[in-house]
Amino acid sequence: MEKKDYIFGLRPIMEAIEAGKVIDKILVRHDLNGDLAKEMLTMARKAGVMVQRVPGEKLNRITMKNHQGAIALISPIEYQQLDMLLPGLYEEGIVPFILVLDGITDTRNFGAIARTAECAAVDAIVIPERGSVSVTPDAVRTSAGALLRIPVCRERNIKDTVVLLQSHGVHVVGATEKTEHSYTATDLTQPIAIVMGAEDTGLSPEVMRRCDSLASIPLMGDIGSLNVSVAAGIMMYEAVRQRLSANGYVD
Repeated sequence: MEKKDYIFGLRPIMEAIEAGKVIDKILVRHDLNGDLAKEMLTMARKAGVMVQRVPGEKLNRITMKNHQGAIALISPIEYQQLDMLLPGLYEEGIVPFILVLDGITDTRNFGAIARTAECAAVDAIVIPERGSVSVTPDAVRTSAGALLRIPVCRERNIKDTVVLLQSHGVHVVGATEKTEHSYTATDLTQPIAIVMGAEDTGLSPEVMRRCDSLASIPLMGDIGSLNVSVAAGIMMYEAVRQRLSANGYVD
């Protein structure tokens, strides 16, 4: 991790929060206490910055300088608000095409998905605040810079995000092997949000129940699932195919 990607020390972090710097999250030593630490944590909470308690060894791997038990990871981007972004798409005459990632944790998968999403003209990627990847410098590099070109929204939880999307007229499609309904039989020309689940467990049951429809990709071999970045690419480009066909560009 390069020095420009993080800030260490309690007062420098507080100054960064006060200045409105976009902070991905703050790593705090699990046993850190004291008045200054409490003040910093209060500031972070009020600013909506995620705080993660970690062993001191993890902080030392980032820097051996006097970090005082806290390191703030700087986000390369400014996250967008989904409830502000959607009305703007409609106003521009765009049929929304949103990609929602329900608990993706691998940076390489995230970067690969984002790269494909940018190529497929996805209007925004949505990730949850917790239990998920975030836009880090490594993710940006893996995405070949796509994460600097496509809006990324970080929402409190995916379950509520599905409800928000539906309230804006977006049809939410959950990609899962737990349905016999093929992805090619799903109408992806309407305002849609495709939801991809975590690498190991797939869509969470709550999110799956709230989706408007479910879609599966046929698996002809013995392995029970595709890599999530591959599955996301197939889903996104089926939407591209359908939309181009609906506009007379392809058969």
